[in-house]
Amino acid sequence: MSVSRRELLGLLATSPLAAAAGCKRSPREVPGSIRGASVGFGHRLRDATVERASGEPRRVKVAVVGAGPSGLSAAWRLERAGLRDFVVLELEPEPGGTSSYGTDGVVPHPWGAHYVPVPGRDNRALTLLLDEMGALEARGPDGEPRGKEELLVREPEERVFVEGSWHEGLYPQSIASDADRDELERFQKEVDRWVAWRDARGRRAFELPLRRSSDDAEVTALDRQSADAWLRERGLGGELLRWWVEYACRDDYGLSLADTSAWAMLFYFCSRVPAPRAESAPFIAWPEGNGRIVRHLSALAGDRLSTGKLVTDVVPGESGVELSVLDTRGGSLERIVAERVILALPKFVVPRVLRPFRDAPPEHLTAFDYGVWWVANLHLSRRPKSRGFGMAWDNVIYGGTSLGYVVANHQRLEDYGPTVCTYYQPLVDGDARAARTRLLEMEHPAFCAEVLRELEPAHDGLSKILERIDVWRWGHAMVRPRPGFVWGAARKKAAEPFGRVHFAHSDLSGVGLFEEAQDHGVRAAEEVLRASGREVESLL
Repeated sequence: MSVSRRELLGLLATSPLAAAAGCKRSPREVPGSIRGASVGFGHRLRDATVERASGEPRRVKVAVVGAGPSGLSAAWRLERAGLRDFVVLELEPEPGGTSSYGTDGVVPHPWGAHYVPVPGRDNRALTLLLDEMGALEARGPDGEPRGKEELLVREPEERVFVEGSWHEGLYPQSIASDADRDELERFQKEVDRWVAWRDARGRRAFELPLRRSSDDAEVTALDRQSADAWLRERGLGGELLRWWVEYACRDDYGLSLADTSAWAMLFYFCSRVPAPRAESAPFIAWPEGNGRIVRHLSALAGDRLSTGKLVTDVVPGESGVELSVLDTRGGSLERIVAERVILALPKFVVPRVLRPFRDAPPEHLTAFDYGVWWVANLHLSRRPKSRGFGMAWDNVIYGGTSLGYVVANHQRLEDYGPTVCTYYQPLVDGDARAARTRLLEMEHPAFCAEVLRELEPAHDGLSKILERIDVWRWGHAMVRPRPGFVWGAARKKAAEPFGRVHFAHSDLSGVGLFEEAQDHGVRAAEEVLRASGREVESLL
């Protein structure tokens, strides 16, 4: 989901309002399942239940731990460089991390990340990957990559439900006053200023991947205040604008305005925009979201990718790194010795598996904070009824607690018949630990009740066409860029190699985007390649 540039530039759109009405169905009558990460095995690490393997080891050049986008990108980079003696070890039954996807419906559907913007030409790694996947057209006269037309999110891209009916776009223009539109324009001018801004070295203030952004003091100072404070300093306190900007922060970061760094908020609005008042980069999307990228990268790794493997102990030495690996299906322990290891894991997991960090946890890792989310896939026998503007790819409820839903078969030009709608719910308010406890305690009817309470006012008779609701619990979703984190010392320190152990994950950028996950996977792989004595032309 995203905020479209058209929302800043468009004129007031009006549609007739209709009274909300709905047909109720008991949440206990809705079938479905609850899924999620392997909590039991994860808690074995948390509770210091460490199994150590013995016996003759299997020897490899490189072991990559974690098969999310970052770990798979590291394997992709090693393969491209000709280093093929590697293994990728993943705890879950399927690879993907927060880019996981489902296939048990009328159409594949995401369990997390569901799009990737067309990259700029300077993002070599992502351009190469998407070109390899056949997702890009020939470059235009300006040399910029162009997405395949059939993969770009088609119109209508988004709509918002407000005051009883649906309206095109995400900003609620149908209820905007002259004062609201004035605020929107003033906010746009602030965005324009930062999009045009360049430092003494010609770097943009906000760029993807994040390491290309300027570290000029004027820019990094934004990270020390909240988005809420930044808006208030500029007299931008209107309800509509604040809802719209906070929606962006909840969408990408799982945070409120008060808890989001002002730098991160502006990064959202500026990093994908090439020039002031220009359209942001278009989105490439598949029915299963970024699961399509996971499928591609997993296929390249082939049988070197092993799932259901819990790495319980990582012990660096002078000449190699020893790993103890538990097969979660059969219970056997395997000993692997690698010349180098890439830990493509979130930083809250690293001190549970890396023995020196377990014995003396580094203080900088405590700065990392992760959001709590749940995602529900609604399997519907037909498209739900809508009052006002018709169904879009991204469908949002103004004033709702959720982020709304995306439609899995929108790209298939199927505007009728059965579908799967993916509903996103970040738990923004309160303590994250308490939110995780509440998430684990929720039973299936409680999830269904929240979905129906949010969506039935916007869709008459929704419960009648519900075939099932499946839920995925994300106790630790993406990293959250609270004030002071993105440009703080902890993030930079966490990316530094520890002897023969290298680190990769989107959390090392402070924002949980695919571009960042790939960037750190490629960086870690190139560190390994150079350490092994290979000459490497960097893709960074």
